[in-house]
Amino acid sequence: MHPLLLLKLLLLLMLANGAPIAVKDVLRRHLAYPVDGGTVLGDGRPLFGKSKTVRGLSVSLVATAIGSALLGLGWRIGLIISAVAMAGDLCSSLVKRRLNVAPSGRATGLDQIPESLLPLLAVRADLALAAWDILVVVGLFFVGEMLLSILFYRLHLRDHPY
Repeated sequence: MHPLLLLKLLLLLMLANGAPIAVKDVLRRHLAYPVDGGTVLGDGRPLFGKSKTVRGLSVSLVATAIGSALLGLGWRIGLIISAVAMAGDLCSSLVKRRLNVAPSGRATGLDQIPESLLPLLAVRADLALAAWDILVVVGLFFVGEMLLSILFYRLHLRDHPY
């Protein structure tokens, strides 16, 4: 286990998933085009929903690539982590819409695991991560995301405390 590397990965996951939330408060609905283009599926529910935007995806990709380069892991690792985290987040949103969970509604586990586990699996070979390393970072992300969402709510960066 490489504690400094694991900390860097945790920071990158938080950046990838937190950057879209932070920019939302600054830009409000400006440039917030839905990734799904407003597509509604046969069940009458949106594919992903209005909260999944091209702006959020773009900000995550850029911020995480820059953050990764600054942490000494290179921009490519950050780009992979962000792209896969955002894909995991979109998959979670797709499932949540099918389960009739409201946009930004709580789905413990489904909201944290795909967006942390999948990116780590995507970079495991590049960074020589062991299964234990991945489990530790996913666990820390899970707990950290739950705690930070309360903080973000109190700072008015989130609409809900989860």
